[in-house]
Amino acid sequence: MYEERPARLDGAVLWTRTASGPVGSGAAVVPDGCMDLIWADGRLLVAGPDTRAYRSTEAVDLYAGLRFAPGDAPRVLGVPARELRDRRVDLADLWGGTEPRRLADLIGRAPDRAAALEAYALRRAAGTGPPDPLLRAITARLGAGRPVGETADALGLGARRLHRLSLDAFGYGPQTLARVLRLQRALALLRAGLPPAEAATRAGYTDQAHLTRDTRALADTTPGVYARVAADQASPGARESIEVSAKSEIP
Repeated sequence: MYEERPARLDGAVLWTRTASGPVGSGAAVVPDGCMDLIWADGRLLVAGPDTRAYRSTEAVDLYAGLRFAPGDAPRVLGVPARELRDRRVDLADLWGGTEPRRLADLIGRAPDRAAALEAYALRRAAGTGPPDPLLRAITARLGAGRPVGETADALGLGARRLHRLSLDAFGYGPQTLARVLRLQRALALLRAGLPPAEAATRAGYTDQAHLTRDTRALADTTPGVYARVAADQASPGARESIEVSAKSEIP
């Protein structure tokens, strides 16, 4: 069972997930340009930005997570996103010392583990300053389907500076970020019930075949399968709800 709700940290989302079935049978996490701080059965992990679908092979029964807005996690966690691309890393390995273990124990005793994660992130973010408006502008323009070159020009950035900023903030260059965000636009349209051909056109793909290639490469599925799963999970009595914001899951 997956549930999520908005966090008080600007642009972030709190989520919980109870695993079911054997190891490896859980939901695949689709790239979304975000990073997460995750409490997983007593461990604290950082999920880096993905470039392909990720499926856990660990025997974890309960997850609680804070999904940062794209580009925000490096500011709060103090680690460039490029170092965590396609990785899940123990927070203790990133920070060292005793704080990660103490924090994991504190969250584990909390009645609402996601809220405890949120409270910690809010305290830490208060000491790092507000989100970078330039990163928010990059995400907004690329998320709306604007070309990378046009985005760089509109924000007064050269191509090289935009690439460096994107690597540190998002974990990959602006072309990959734009591709990930375009896929997320298409998946949202599929969840809303649009047929794949129309979703492809509205999301900015050349045609349905283009969407299918990207969905296979990034999400390890096809638009048709994704749409059917979304419809099944949205039906009354469905065992698991499908995410309707950034990070999508596919059983």
